[in-house]
Amino acid sequence: MRIISGKFKSRRLTAPKHLPVRPTTDRAKESLFNIINNEYYFEGLRVLDLFAGIGSISFEFASRGARDITAVDQNRGCIDFILQTAETLGVEIKTQFGPVLDFLNKTSTKFDIIFADPPYDYTDEKFLEIVDAVFYHELLSEKGVFILEHSKHTDLSNHERYQKSRNYGHSVFSWFE
Repeated sequence: MRIISGKFKSRRLTAPKHLPVRPTTDRAKESLFNIINNEYYFEGLRVLDLFAGIGSISFEFASRGARDITAVDQNRGCIDFILQTAETLGVEIKTQFGPVLDFLNKTSTKFDIIFADPPYDYTDEKFLEIVDAVFYHELLSEKGVFILEHSKHTDLSNHERYQKSRNYGHSVFSWFE
């Protein structure tokens, strides 16, 4: 997997084999960031990366100039990898070790972009629990967006905050505002 654009363009992120990750494909990530790039100025963004894995999304934001990034994952190996890679690249990414819902229920920080990439085998109810927690705790800034990655077998379009979806092979990004 590689960083698509920005300061660290083409830099490879190679996760240790023992980590339980399913990184967003380069094609899907490039498409996602093309959409975000048309709507946001990266340097001023406050970003939350949920189910961060090895931090592919966090590092893509950092490469493009975002400076306020928080990555949350419940796997200690993933958090350690993000911290080590951030140090190597000379960027600051705040990390939070633990379950995503615990973090969402405790934080009061507002974010411009919240990205979540939970396991694809989550039930629709578990996906919606994450969406509901973001909006219940009012974690988005005024023009913020919540982007949830899931498989093409999951349909979240009935949620009241749902705006649109973009399909990239087996991956779908659903946008909530």
